[in-house]
Amino acid sequence: MKKTPQIEIFSNQELTLLQPSARINGMGQAGKALRQVLETYRISQNRVAVKMGVGRSNVCCWVNKVCDPGAEMVLQLRDALREINSEAADEFVRLYLDDAP
Repeated sequence: MKKTPQIEIFSNQELTLLQPSARINGMGQAGKALRQVLETYRISQNRVAVKMGVGRSNVCCWVNKVCDPGAEMVLQLRDALREINSEAADEFVRLYLDDAP
């Protein structure tokens, strides 16, 4: 039986393992969390896209819940946000994982 690789995700100063095929909160959860963080911290979609090295249209797609980023892209989103504003990155992970404040 082939094992699914696991990817580390940062959450509240701890690492949690997330299987790439897992969708913790279903379609659009990453986009919903990203939209809220970008609005709260006044971060542009373009700034995130540049940090990630992807097109702004990708970030727009996620924010508008047209498509979902894969697990690897969620990690890249977290890392890009961390470079821009570490509090925004922490909030993104909290919202994505739907932890209570």
